[in-house]
Amino acid sequence: MAADNRTKIGDVAGAAGLRRIHILAWRDLDDIEAGGSEVHADQIARRWAEAGLEVVQRTSRAHGQVTDTRRNGYRVIRRAGRHTVFLDAPVQELLHRAGPRDGLLEVWNGLPFFTPLWTKGRRATFIHHVHADMWRQVMTPGLARLGEALELRVAPRLYQHTRVITPSPSSRLQIVERLGLPAANVTAVPNGVDDRFQPGGTRSPHPRVVTVGRLVVHKHIERLIGAAAVVRRSVPDLELVIVGQGYERPNIERVVNDLDARDWVRLRGHVPDDELVEVLQSAWVIASASSDEGWGLSLTEAAACGTPAVATRIAGHVDSVRDGETGLLVGSDDELAQALQVVLTDGALRARLGEGALRWAGSLTWERAAVEVLRAIAEGPTR
Repeated sequence: MAADNRTKIGDVAGAAGLRRIHILAWRDLDDIEAGGSEVHADQIARRWAEAGLEVVQRTSRAHGQVTDTRRNGYRVIRRAGRHTVFLDAPVQELLHRAGPRDGLLEVWNGLPFFTPLWTKGRRATFIHHVHADMWRQVMTPGLARLGEALELRVAPRLYQHTRVITPSPSSRLQIVERLGLPAANVTAVPNGVDDRFQPGGTRSPHPRVVTVGRLVVHKHIERLIGAAAVVRRSVPDLELVIVGQGYERPNIERVVNDLDARDWVRLRGHVPDDELVEVLQSAWVIASASSDEGWGLSLTEAAACGTPAVATRIAGHVDSVRDGETGLLVGSDDELAQALQVVLTDGALRARLGEGALRWAGSLTWERAAVEVLRAIAEGPTR
């Protein structure tokens, strides 16, 4: 990290008396189901640690991972289960089991840790996006109603005086409108792009569409496969590469089999960081059919490799993709197939979008994000 960014973090922290910061999150980066939220927390925490802050991240247990470890300069404590962590973490914090703290960052991922009820001192809350309809996609009807009630009706009443950070203006609007939080308290701070994502490598010799993310319901990988199948009627050598893992994989494999698409759909699972860069550099286009996002991290990472995007026109995507400049935004499945076809077959358009993507990605830095998130904690409530 550049010296001037370390200085900025140090100045903000010093003025507010922030030396020790704890982060409460549902999962951490080494969790098998880690996604953009976990990448975000790691990128922020490592930069705070590089600037000399003492950072502790507290999450639920991760399969195959130790309970207490260090990563990228900060401490990670994994305790309790997927749901019990929302009770365990506050208790552990109240007992100071991870030591004292001067500031707290809570990651509200569907469910918050209800920090206004038990936290004293400077704090802020990060919300990537409102879950709302996602509850019904992944939960039984009873649990879905409970989740919706907690997120949309109960929790917002407690967070009226909390500083909230979110990755995009469209997610900010969603939070204000759907959660009813005061607009003055909600700040959009765009995600950054890691320096390892850059132009280079070798483009695939044949049309390659890549999608990256957790294999979960709201990513709608099945719609992307269906759209790609339509495009193959006119682009017969199209290949679709799916990077990521998650509980939806059996259903996705069933769709692949039903469409007799095993010869051109590649399910890569999790890939190491360096290999992910190579995959994005090889792609002709990155695509997302997701229905709920706070940003679109894989889309801007691909942009940094000079790869344009085709993505759904939803909150988050409308900020991470500049329609007509870095990629194309679509509404229906038919539009998704049409946009994929035109980008894959129009070399001049693809080149222009790729150049625009590079320029856009160059303006996105994790250093700026780390400073602004810290500033939100520094300006947050002290009681």
